[in-house]
Amino acid sequence: MSLFETLAESGHEQVVYFHDRDSALRCIIAIHSTVLGPAIGGLRMWPYANEADALRDVLRHSKEMTYKAAIAGLNLGGAKAVLIGNPETDKSEALFRGLGRFIDSLGGRYITAEDVGTNVEDMDLIHQETGFVVGVDQVHGGSGDPSRFTALGTLHGIRACMQFKFGHADLSRASFAVQGAGQVGYHLTRLLCESGAKVFVTDINEERVEQVVDECGAEAVPMAQIYDVEADVFSPCAMSAVINEDTVPRLRCAIVAGGANHQLESAEFGTELERRGILYAPDYAINAGGLMNSAVELEGYDEERALRSVARIHGIISRILTRAAAENIPTWQAADRLAAERIAAIGRIRLTYTYNDPRRR
Repeated sequence: MSLFETLAESGHEQVVYFHDRDSALRCIIAIHSTVLGPAIGGLRMWPYANEADALRDVLRHSKEMTYKAAIAGLNLGGAKAVLIGNPETDKSEALFRGLGRFIDSLGGRYITAEDVGTNVEDMDLIHQETGFVVGVDQVHGGSGDPSRFTALGTLHGIRACMQFKFGHADLSRASFAVQGAGQVGYHLTRLLCESGAKVFVTDINEERVEQVVDECGAEAVPMAQIYDVEADVFSPCAMSAVINEDTVPRLRCAIVAGGANHQLESAEFGTELERRGILYAPDYAINAGGLMNSAVELEGYDEERALRSVARIHGIISRILTRAAAENIPTWQAADRLAAERIAAIGRIRLTYTYNDPRRR
């Protein structure tokens, strides 16, 4: 299938390749939709094996960002950028400033932010060349690392799931298996422990696990055993596609609700969780806290306003669960329907306004 055929099938508006020989810059930006507003999405730096893998990743994640912004009620579209390279060895000032100039050439259609392999310092370098970036340091009027807001939003979503499944949202009465002790996993584990919850935690990096065990009182679990832990909630906060053919039969939980992206290897495993009586919180809805925080930054950052925005995730997840139950469909499908309905409704309004706007005649 050609690239144009792929874009037609997935609904993407634009894919842009950027290259600079001197700085070894190789970046792909995919803009999925600008129906709701300018497209926003993080910049992921990863040593992809080949260009095809990088393209596949950026197309998949950019489409998810469209649905994430829509379900969160934001006036933003979805996009993503992937920077081909090793974040441990290939970063340079020239690399990120050059990318900033390329992003600026898109005229605001794409707004970038942190993602896997990039951080606040990288965003600050991009910010020297363009204003179309969020997650910059507070000295520049930004909000810094958004991961704590992602974790906080995930916690709001977990409470909604518990209320729906158990009839209460008392975290101290529940146990949690958290997969990942990185930025989001660390903050979520800390919040859960502070609420009196029993928390099991694992990560590929043993030092991270030791940190949360020492600081929060969580119990360490080997990586390979996290799926077998008997806990009320399994919370994936690290790798993608962890809900798959091998792991679903091993789960000993009532709820899957975490901050990771693309938790389902495919939609069929979301349906399988439903069949097994396990409540699934759609990932792009429950982990939208970081995006909500970034949206506030675009308008002039105010932390209290960001916290109020992130708190809406409780209601968003509740609405998804109620819709799924009412229509007897899996929760992932209910979330997709709600997001698609908002995109279609706002798209019709904007189309009508454009056609009737006398300034355009």
